Amino acid sequence: MTDLKSIAKSYRGTRITLIIIAVLTGLTIIGQAYFFVTIVDRIFLRGHSFQEIIPFLAGLLGVLAARAILTYFNGITGVKLATKVKKDFRIALLKKYSKSPVQAALKGQSGQKVSVMMDAVDEVDPYFSKYIPQVIQSSIIPIIILIAAFSQHVNTGLIILVTAPFIPIFMIVVGLKTKKKSEEQMEKLNAFSGTFLDTLQGLTTLKLFNRSKKQQQTIEESSHSFRDATMEVLKIAFLSSLMLEFISMLAIGLIALEAGLQLVVFENIGFFTAFFVLVLAPEFYLYLKELGSAFHTGRGSMGAAKKVTDELNAEEAPVEWGEESLPNMETPPSLELRDLGFRYRDEGFALQGIAASIKPYSQIALVGKSGSGKSTLLNLISGLIRPTDGTVMVEGKPLFDYQEKAWFDKVSYISQNPYLFAGTIADNIAIGGKADATEEELKIAAEKAGILALVESLPEGFQTKIGEGGRGLSGGEKQRLALARAFLKKPSIILFDEPTTGLDLKTEKILQESMKELAKTSTVITVAHRLHTIKKADTILFLETGSLVAKGTHHELLQTVPSYQQMVSVQQGGNAI
Repeated sequence: MTDLKSIAKSYRGTRITLIIIAVLTGLTIIGQAYFFVTIVDRIFLRGHSFQEIIPFLAGLLGVLAARAILTYFNGITGVKLATKVKKDFRIALLKKYSKSPVQAALKGQSGQKVSVMMDAVDEVDPYFSKYIPQVIQSSIIPIIILIAAFSQHVNTGLIILVTAPFIPIFMIVVGLKTKKKSEEQMEKLNAFSGTFLDTLQGLTTLKLFNRSKKQQQTIEESSHSFRDATMEVLKIAFLSSLMLEFISMLAIGLIALEAGLQLVVFENIGFFTAFFVLVLAPEFYLYLKELGSAFHTGRGSMGAAKKVTDELNAEEAPVEWGEESLPNMETPPSLELRDLGFRYRDEGFALQGIAASIKPYSQIALVGKSGSGKSTLLNLISGLIRPTDGTVMVEGKPLFDYQEKAWFDKVSYISQNPYLFAGTIADNIAIGGKADATEEELKIAAEKAGILALVESLPEGFQTKIGEGGRGLSGGEKQRLALARAFLKKPSIILFDEPTTGLDLKTEKILQESMKELAKTSTVITVAHRLHTIKKADTILFLETGSLVAKGTHHELLQTVPSYQQMVSVQQGGNAI
């Protein structure tokens, strides 16, 4: 989706509906003018009685009602079209974000992404709900009115033909300026939204380091910048409306002058004809003026659409998946890392040449200093990022040959900071397994994760609401909720980014017991920072600066790898790896 005009053309059925409504509306305008002029002519000039004009009154009421109904359906059709397009845009953005690799998702401000998905997409609405229906109406109805005017008075038709082009010419000139200003306004809005959301998320940190006042100034400057950009757009809109009024009123005045001269001075036309063209002329220019207003709105929408399409077209290699189904096995699948490598474009860090076999039910520890590539390797194994070299083999086939859902149904990833969403505890546990989980299933999962007692102590139990990011819960409680997700899901492969780091001993012991329970039915791959975790591993992958230095058991590495010996020595001295 790159061009709004092309998108509008793709909805052929909706455009045909709008064309039919426009033609019928044009005919009701002619009928409305005819009945109104006839009633005035017969009452005031011909002296007809009320009884004689009742059929014309009924006709006038009928066409007025028909015009109102057609206007309503025109608006509804436009709104439905806009709703479909916005839905498609948001689906496309969600797919883009969901398929983006982890490193791409972490770039930029989260507030800017939210602003594009919500604000920018909403700004596209007027193009389809107002501009497209108005373009169709303004392309058809004025022609119908022009034909009716020519049929009654040629001079009026000629005046309309001469003056009408000034309005679209003016609209084009103003529209070019509007699009540029609207793009600037949308840029300012995204910057303001991103700054504001990120400030809210980091408010505690800002307070602790006494930086809140400085950030307040940043938000104020961003807000003023957005205000100024908005006022520039509104200034152009008001100027546009004023000029359109001037042009249309001048044209209507010329038509009135011509009709008056022909009626009173030259007596070349009758009252019916003069009054008829005078009633039709404002209708003609009304639709051109409304097109002018819609044109301004449409150009503004194009600025927002550019922001959306730029986001959709941003160069990020998506994680594409195949169509193969994973074999149904009671045991976890076997994994093989074949010369696995990955390079971060910006940071320059590279993981390279990782080769290892991971058997079902085995416990693997990824060990190394901070920055050695442990979390990157975990992301590669999980399928969150695609390797730039080599491949992850699952049951003898490349990981990305399988269906995305089939793979992630078998995998759970528990990080040091699992994300919890604003909602109930039940919702946050169920998101890891199945949305329709019963309360009994939730209880079993929570009990195995060691958090059931806490949940039942709360007044609303599993329906207790928590804040975004798990606000209201301690670090250990968040980790136990994440483990409950895994117990509910019952995965074949569990990836731990050492979730016990930074927890007190009691909480750590509870989590260790839960992790031991999960290991009975799964292959466990852990980024290890603590010695007791390393010792329990069947195989240790020891990393240094993105390379696999050694692999083996704890005892084997102690005997053969000096840098591993040094690391263990530091750990035994009481420091974390």
